[in-house]
Amino acid sequence: MSTSVDALSPAPIAVEERVLEDLRSRLRATIWPEDEGNEDGRYGVPRALLQELVQYWAEEYDWRAAERAMNAYEHYLVDVSGTRVSLHAQAGRRARSHPADPQPRVALDLLALVESHRPARRPSRVRWRPGGRFRVIVPSLPGFGYSTPTRPDMNFWKIADVWHELMTQTLGHARYAAAGCDVGALVTGQLGHKYAGELYGIHIGSALKLDLFTGDRAWDFSGGRPIPPGLPDDQRQRLVEIERRFAVHLAAHVLARAHSGTDWPTPRPACWPGSSNDG
Repeated sequence: MSTSVDALSPAPIAVEERVLEDLRSRLRATIWPEDEGNEDGRYGVPRALLQELVQYWAEEYDWRAAERAMNAYEHYLVDVSGTRVSLHAQAGRRARSHPADPQPRVALDLLALVESHRPARRPSRVRWRPGGRFRVIVPSLPGFGYSTPTRPDMNFWKIADVWHELMTQTLGHARYAAAGCDVGALVTGQLGHKYAGELYGIHIGSALKLDLFTGDRAWDFSGGRPIPPGLPDDQRQRLVEIERRFAVHLAAHVLARAHSGTDWPTPRPACWPGSSNDG
């Protein structure tokens, strides 16, 4: 049965204080190992840096402020054929002639972008009715955030089916546009393949191999294949750089999933993606 966002009951995010205090207590009770000779992080995250991070989360981080920021946007929990979906919604201004940031880090980033971006001009090939507006729906991937728990066999092509049902049957949109990056790019591409007739268009923020996140070596950008012999030194070094960068990137995502909704409050380590000493 289709409905609309306006007919849904909001589900404000509200974490119980006892949950937050339990987390603070466990952080304060951390037993730190010896870390001699690891000042440069060659054996892993230096203890001093990690202690700074834990201190921040235990004593300084204001979860209630983050909660208020998230609740500034409409938040809902819906059931899509047995899959729990958390979604934020925001009424946007008239569409821009080009997409905004193609790689937001969390769902909330998308909503903030919608609110802060005003159109520079109307797209020349699109006719907008006077006062026309659009609504942005930002669901969290099943298994992440409040879209939990989910099925153990969930994957990007099944999420595409969930998103299409969410937009057309749950929310009642005859047509819609879709955008995504990273795993969301795989989902969005699948939407384009399967449901092109019900889409205005898609925007993909990163081109990925369809099997990038599957298999026993999902963390390995090469898929476990050795570097071909005889490559010029510059190409070999570039491949090694990409492998190291991707491994660190994936490790960061593992941490993010374990501590969903957090952000890095301290300067990044020297090996963090995007720093001058990646690798």
